Amino acid sequence: MASLEIVTVPCRSDNYAYLLRDASGAVAVVDAPETAPIVAALEERGWGLDWIWLTHHHADHVAGVADLVARYGCKVAGARADAERLPKLDRMLGEGETVALGEAQAAVIDVSGHTVNHIAYHFPEAKAVFTGDSLFVLGCGRVFEGTHAMMWASLSKLARLDPATTVWCGHEYTLGNLAFARAVEPGNAKLAEQGAEYEQARAEGRPTVPTTIGRELAANPFLRAKEPSLQAALGLSGADAAAVFAEARRRKDAF
Repeated sequence: MASLEIVTVPCRSDNYAYLLRDASGAVAVVDAPETAPIVAALEERGWGLDWIWLTHHHADHVAGVADLVARYGCKVAGARADAERLPKLDRMLGEGETVALGEAQAAVIDVSGHTVNHIAYHFPEAKAVFTGDSLFVLGCGRVFEGTHAMMWASLSKLARLDPATTVWCGHEYTLGNLAFARAVEPGNAKLAEQGAEYEQARAEGRPTVPTTIGRELAANPFLRAKEPSLQAALGLSGADAAAVFAEARRRKDAF
């Protein structure tokens, strides 16, 4: 199995970037919200930087790209279909393609919804997925550019990954997501259990990432649109899952 070392790098007020290093010593960063914390994390470990892998075009995910490229001479990868809105890409990617980091291979998943042409990076062997602003701990991205049906389809792809897959998302939004999840599914025992863990983590200044697909299936309302308990809580028993998801997302927008 190709090993993958993952370092969480807090950026800005609530963003996360992730340094990835495979056994060959190749290093990538997933998203570049700002330069200084990423440089500090690299220097602390004596690492260079070979790649920047972008999930989507929003400024709080790409603001550090130019400085990092100038400093390290690294290359940039991102969605082919969004190339006009992203910094200059050296590698253009799409759904079903793979991108290598040394010996480690990541599959590209189209997770459009928050933005159109948003992508995630999935390492099947290392059982890790980098979701940007699609799937969060106990939440999902606000649907800015796509449709609710598009976002549900994207989240459904992630939900089908191995339940043991670790999920590394783009923001520390967990406590806000927890408050909403408790409001819509107050009787969910797994949610109560996870919530206590997350509250303690934040009280101690620790990130709540990574989560896992399995944990999210048990407690994240945005992956639970097929569950009778969530459907009933939203007054939509027996409704189509995409419609249940859309109602949950609308309620979260107004929460």
